[in-house]
Amino acid sequence: MSTEQEQNKSKIILLVIGIIFISSTLRSPLTSVGPIISHIREGLAISNVLAGFVTTIPLIAFAIISPFAPKISRRLGIELTLFFSIILLTVGIIIRSLGNAPLLLIGTALIGIAISFGNVLLPSLIKLKFPLQVGLLTAIFTVSMNLSAGIGAGISYPIAEGTKFGWQGALGCWAILALVAIFVWVPQINNRKLNAETQNTTVESNSKSLLSSPLTWSITLCMGFQSLIFYTTAAWIPEILQSQGMSADQSGWMLSLMQLSQLPMTFLIPIIAGRMKDQRPLIVLYTVLYLIGFIGILASSTTFAIIWMVLLGLAGGASFSLVMMFFSLRTRTPMEAAELSGTAQSIGYLLAALGPVFFGYLHDATSSWFIPLILFIVTVILLFLSGMHAGRDRFVSAEH
Repeated sequence: MSTEQEQNKSKIILLVIGIIFISSTLRSPLTSVGPIISHIREGLAISNVLAGFVTTIPLIAFAIISPFAPKISRRLGIELTLFFSIILLTVGIIIRSLGNAPLLLIGTALIGIAISFGNVLLPSLIKLKFPLQVGLLTAIFTVSMNLSAGIGAGISYPIAEGTKFGWQGALGCWAILALVAIFVWVPQINNRKLNAETQNTTVESNSKSLLSSPLTWSITLCMGFQSLIFYTTAAWIPEILQSQGMSADQSGWMLSLMQLSQLPMTFLIPIIAGRMKDQRPLIVLYTVLYLIGFIGILASSTTFAIIWMVLLGLAGGASFSLVMMFFSLRTRTPMEAAELSGTAQSIGYLLAALGPVFFGYLHDATSSWFIPLILFIVTVILLFLSGMHAGRDRFVSAEH
């Protein structure tokens, strides 16, 4: 192997490692909050409403910032934009953990803004750098994201409860991972060859033209419905199971099981989808898994709760990773992928932000989880319909 080939191989390895570390910072700072929200509330003497904003603010930030990520990356380049976003993420994590209510909200907002850039630009970067291995790299991206999310949810309570660092340490420890990601990403800044003009194409994609494509709206609805299901189940599944007689401790483990069950699908689905021209069979697969899981919970059968959680996890991993693949599969250029990703995630996360609040309202209004569970099933059907349109082999650029 020549020296030049060895250098290229080293650059590719460093890039993949960088993608893994950035992906790992995109969910762990968020999933670490839920298990210790009571510690935060008691430590800062804040209301339930204010504590609820800690989980809602990032979703609102995703909705607001996502459309701007492609535009900023055009000026700075994808690599440099991601670099600055990780720095912002680190600052946000540190500010959030300083033990002050206003700083908690400010830090959370900065975290949401920073993560928005990674959410939108990593699929575009993968399409740019690995056009022939989009499926494999998307699998690595989604697995890293979901694995770190599960770890974040799992270790935050032991840190908050069992160490002298308390809830501040449980939230602040993720700055270490972000700092490592900054260090690992530095070579991409030094080796950056593609400036804003190079990453642009002669046919410049923009949000307005994408919005005229029915395919864009199908992918956007897929993003929204699967995000709504994920964030709403993460918020309410433990309480739903507790209402059926399960203990709080057991229901927490069921949520962890659901999240960990996503991992096989987040790895396999992108690879399989990348080898298929028509992804509609995968839409049918995750729809069936979702329906069995939710109908099982609706039947109040906690005896088989493990099965329902595994099925919901498999469905969630499949639907999330397939939507991430659509950003690459349904676009012709990396910047078009970034625009589609920004558009879909902006509207999609706005829909997702409404889910936990609306489902909670329905429960309070009816004093039952029956109507919310029926609405989960309706959402799955809507996800199926939008997915069947998005799964056909064509490009958004051909529709406007």
